[in-house]
Amino acid sequence: MGLKIAIQGIKGSNHHQVALNYFGNDIDLVECLSFHKLVDQLLNKKADKGIMAIENSIAGSIIPNYALVYHNNLHIIGEHYLNIHHNLMALEGQQLSEIKEVRSHPMALLQCREYLKTQPHIKMVEDVDTAETAKQIQEKRLVGIAAIAPVVAAELYDLKVIAPEIQTIKNNSTRFIIVKTKNKELPKEVINKASIRFVTDHKRGSLATVLNVMSDCNLNLTKIQSLPIIETPWKYAFFVDITFDSYNHFEKAKSLLDIMSEDFKVLGEYKNARL
Repeated sequence: MGLKIAIQGIKGSNHHQVALNYFGNDIDLVECLSFHKLVDQLLNKKADKGIMAIENSIAGSIIPNYALVYHNNLHIIGEHYLNIHHNLMALEGQQLSEIKEVRSHPMALLQCREYLKTQPHIKMVEDVDTAETAKQIQEKRLVGIAAIAPVVAAELYDLKVIAPEIQTIKNNSTRFIIVKTKNKELPKEVINKASIRFVTDHKRGSLATVLNVMSDCNLNLTKIQSLPIIETPWKYAFFVDITFDSYNHFEKAKSLLDIMSEDFKVLGEYKNARL
């Protein structure tokens, strides 16, 4: 038996493609129709590791997933970038003019909006997953319905691509994180990226002071995302990704940030996939 890998979505989805790219073919896929379900599978030990989309180069951050990682004490142990290709697909024999409705994940619909504007006869309907829609069309023989999904979904579910590469921006990439319930995956000498979370107080310049510490410790900030703390109105937590050449620089920053900020937590230490 291979590793049990939990993904959001089913076979033929982008998460499935990342699982194959990152772990290879010798895996047991645990299909989940929501990120909450994915987390449950990890916490209940029904899966060894999970794959979660975290940000897209066009649509931005998938903000609820930051909170899911933090509140469930998950550890980010790796990342993977996937170029996204959206294709309009339907049952064999269907023409574009016959399509009345397109169903897909909200993110996919958003990324194909300009093309869909040129097809006013097609109604956009949000669904839970790209590949799941493709599967439903095939199983229920849904006429007049199309899915937006990767090519692999058309191959898996015997559908015809009636409009290829319909994403608005052709250079469209999504960053996925690899998560598990325990850390300790890599030796320090190969770790050159980390994800952290902290809270700053309301004093003027407190965030700037923290960012200066990172700079002084030779850390390169690649992402900063603020999230409101629900229990404390108008107070924010910051989720930050940083890269570094030496783990010692990060260790020094960790000790300083632990003192200078509130609720400091390392969410993951891993290898930068962009190098």
